[in-house]
Order: sequence, then C-alpha cells, then structure tokens
Amino acid sequence: MTICFSIAGFWFLIFLISFLYDRRLFRNSIFLVIALMFAGLGGLFAIAEVNRTLAELVAYGIIFLIPVTIAVLAVFLVVNGVTMLRREGRRPANLLSLAAGLGIFGLVIFGIISRLIDSRPLSALLTGIGGVLTYVSFLFVCFLIYAFVYSRVRSSRKIDFVIVLGSGLRGSRVPPLLASRLDRGKLVYDRAIRKGRSPMMITSGGQGPGEDIPESHAMATYLIERGVPETQILREDRSTSTTENLLFSRELMVARVPKYRCLIVTNNFHAFRAALTARKVKVNGQVVGSPTARYYWPTATIREFVAILFSHKWINGIICGALFVLPFVQFV
Repeated sequence: MTICFSIAGFWFLIFLISFLYDRRLFRNSIFLVIALMFAGLGGLFAIAEVNRTLAELVAYGIIFLIPVTIAVLAVFLVVNGVTMLRREGRRPANLLSLAAGLGIFGLVIFGIISRLIDSRPLSALLTGIGGVLTYVSFLFVCFLIYAFVYSRVRSSRKIDFVIVLGSGLRGSRVPPLLASRLDRGKLVYDRAIRKGRSPMMITSGGQGPGEDIPESHAMATYLIERGVPETQILREDRSTSTTENLLFSRELMVARVPKYRCLIVTNNFHAFRAALTARKVKVNGQVVGSPTARYYWPTATIREFVAILFSHKWINGIICGALFVLPFVQFV
C-alpha cells in the first residue's frame, strides 16, 4: 500500500512540475493518469487491510464492469453514430462514432470465433489487435481525463486579445456551433471589460467551399450585432485550419502588441487540441471551450483524439507496430 501511494505521489509531483511549466502538453495527461492508477491501487490495498472481503468485492466489481462498460459503450456509439448521420449528413467525419461502435462489436465476434476455432495464428492476431487497442485506449482515457482537467483550469492573467476560431458557415450565416464560440468569446471580452481592460477580439477564419463570404467577416458581424464595438474587432480572413487560424492571428497580435497575451476560444471538444497546436506554433495563450450539443460531442471527441494520435504518428506508429507484431514472433 505504502509503495503504491509513494509511486502515485512521485508521478503526481512530476505531473505538477510539468503542468506548471506548461499545461498545454499531452504528456501531462499520461503523468496524471499513472498517478491516479497507482493511487487507486493503493486505495484498494488500504481497504484490504481493513476488510479483505470488501476489497475483493471492489476488485471483482471493477473486473465485472470492464466488459459491461465496453458493451454499453459499443451500443452508445452505434446509436450516436446513427444520430450524427441523421442530423449532420453522411460525411466521413460523421461516421467515426458509428465505426468505433461497430468495430467493438466486430472485435468481440472475432474473439469468439478465434476461441472456437482454436487457431494459433488467429489467436496471435487477436492478441496483437488487443495490444494495440489497449495502448490506444490508455491514451484515449488520458486524453479524456486531462481534457476535462484542462477545461476546468481558468486563466486569470491579463489578456490583450481574444481569438475566436472559426468552424464553418452556412452560406453567410453563423451556425449554432460557431455561434456558441462567439457567445463564449463575447463573455470573455465582457469579463475583461468589467475588470478595466480593453482587449481586441480577433475573428479567425477564411472563406471555404459553400461559404458566401470569409468566415471572419460573418463572425465579426455577429459580434457587432451583439454589442462589441467594430473598432475592437480584427478580422483574420486567410486561414483554412486551426494551425493557420493561430499562425495568422499571431501575426496580427505581434504587429500590435509584441509581448501580447491572448485567450483562444473554441468548442469544448476542440479546446485541448487547440491548446497543443497553440504551443506548437508558439502562440502565447490558453484555450477555453464553449458548450457543444450532446449528440455531437462523442464523434467530435473521437475526431480530436485521432488528430492528436496522427500528430505524433512516428512514435505511436512504432509502438503500435511493435505491439501488433510481437505475438507473431513465436512463428518466426
């Protein structure tokens, strides 16, 4: 028990040091989850010292909940995937939760078939896939937990700019997803005004397919109609991605306030990845998230996680490849 708590304390200390250095780091999530895992294990041993039967019940309960949670998750993802297709259309990005749910069902069926056939190559294949999925699932849990923690830590420092990231228009109209970002951005702006500050707002987004005007122009109009002075808004109308949003906004900020500080506004599902991107392109700012429709959140979250995985494709590819190939080594 003492050893587990000591290890948990060590990793939590590492987490705190890394978090205070820069909370926009994915490794913070890994440090935090490792600390929580050892703290939980230590807690289980502590219960065992008081009541061994209770500790065994807790342990068996956790083991029982794992397959139940997987089954519930699979059903939820399939239902959510169908909802996404009905409400958002049959675009590839909207198929992620459905594909994930069907993938879980497919893996379970494959596992049953593998056990019935009792084939060593199939067992090795199942073990390899299981190893990769265990690694990816661990990273996904880290992502979810830390994204929640990151979203709850508010930045109280003085800011010079509030950047609102675009997410697409419908013709020239601001859709609900983008409106939620703009409303949160105005809330941040109004709070700064009440504190006696005078930040500039930057609406960031170029003109994409199916859009009648640059996104930043429609965003600026939306804010002006809700009371933000036009003189306090800068339009960044060249970007087509989050990276470009931040890079081009950085140019506008540096030109006016070389040692600027900013707050970046996006949707809650996108906040952590936007923070990672901001650090990568050297934008001096943290990220806050705005509310998102519940049905949209699962697919969007999976998409964000996949994007983070691919942003570290070499190390993740090597680890996943090794975990997949290792069970086949016995056949060489």
